[in-house]
Amino acid sequence: MRRRDFVKVVAGAVTALPLAAAAQQPAKQPTIGFLGSGTQDSQGPWVAAFFQRLRELGWIEGRNITIEYRWAEGSSDRAAQLAADLVRLKVDVIVTYANPIILAVKQSTAATPIVFAAAADPLGTGLVASLARPGGNLTGLSVEATDLGGKRLELLSNLVLGLRHLAIIANVGNPASVLEMGEVQSAARTLGLEVMTLAIRRAEDIAPGLEKLNGQADALYVCIDTILFANRIRINTLALAQRLPTMVSTREAVKAGALMTYGPNFPELFRRAGDYVDKILHGAKPADLPVEQPTKFDLIINLTAAKALGLTVPESLLLRADEVIE
Repeated sequence: MRRRDFVKVVAGAVTALPLAAAAQQPAKQPTIGFLGSGTQDSQGPWVAAFFQRLRELGWIEGRNITIEYRWAEGSSDRAAQLAADLVRLKVDVIVTYANPIILAVKQSTAATPIVFAAAADPLGTGLVASLARPGGNLTGLSVEATDLGGKRLELLSNLVLGLRHLAIIANVGNPASVLEMGEVQSAARTLGLEVMTLAIRRAEDIAPGLEKLNGQADALYVCIDTILFANRIRINTLALAQRLPTMVSTREAVKAGALMTYGPNFPELFRRAGDYVDKILHGAKPADLPVEQPTKFDLIINLTAAKALGLTVPESLLLRADEVIE
């Protein structure tokens, strides 16, 4: 082979090397952006249920999927910043929950698919255009917070005999909280109860609001909200000081000292959120995936709190309870 031909062959081979290497590179792993409303410690069981379902569906972190974790710590402002960060990273889907946090993510992108693992009245609060066909770039699971208000109040009245005056605390900056408050007020009127509303917008409003009750209420209903959830220990402590039985929306709040809750099983909702993510990563559009309702509900009673309040839990309620905390 002449020297000139040899040089041409070598040059051609060298030129082809980058192309061959590029062809052999593995496809980019999909990335999930996970934006939690609170902290990892407080919502760990929910998150664990979500990722367990992903593993069952074949998605293994570090093997065929990448996960970017962010925690809003109960702050909508922080959530907006973190959502923008996930959008800049070009994640393939964002998973989140709690209406103020979902709204922050929705406002950050009209293109990235969003799955909400738990939203309070997503239709009534304007998160989606329709439950059957959500439209836009988000879908997920409802917690039916508004619809459950009357049932929760009925259960509370069965435990707190002689209930006449009800205090309701809600974040009036959260449309979901306001809708639930309205539902509970309506149910209270049906039961002939007098209602006092405590409107808050920030954590600093909680203590002054509860202190103003000054023994005028027989029980406290805590509406669903990220700020109220983040301050559940403070609320329970202040309520106990006034001997106020509390109805809340999550098991975590009951574990923190509240009297009782009735509502959807959050780990189950988060498991089902994994199915949404799987469908989206396989090409489905959020707009075409209907919003689903909870199918598993739990009644949880804190017997320790009941004893501290001097309440005797009826045997009928204990038999109905899915969990009794002692």
